[in-house]
Amino acid sequence: MSDNKEYITSLDGSGSINISEDVIAIIALESMSGVQGIGGISSAHGKDISELLSRKNATKGVKVKIEDSSITIDTHVMVKYGNAVNEVAKRIQKEVADAVESMTGLSVSAVNIHVTGVSFDKEK
Repeated sequence: MSDNKEYITSLDGSGSINISEDVIAIIALESMSGVQGIGGISSAHGKDISELLSRKNATKGVKVKIEDSSITIDTHVMVKYGNAVNEVAKRIQKEVADAVESMTGLSVSAVNIHVTGVSFDKEK
């Protein structure tokens, strides 16, 4: 991981634990993959990046902001046609917050969902 990434640090009797914002973003992405109604992860510009996912650009659709041990996550998604946008967004918020908190032990103050488009089944 690059050195210009922000880390959240916690101290205990054994030393420090540093968690990169990229790690938090990857946890968020993985937790979203199973949410019913999600049509894909997109960039901030609305372009579907799910086909471009690789180690280098795996976190393009997720932005993590760390301030004073508080985490805010912004994610850009597309919703599958026929699903209630608000319900899908609420499920994403819950899944992301639960996953990040359980895997890192850190508190998530907000998960902001930006719905950038609607996806359609390609089999029609």
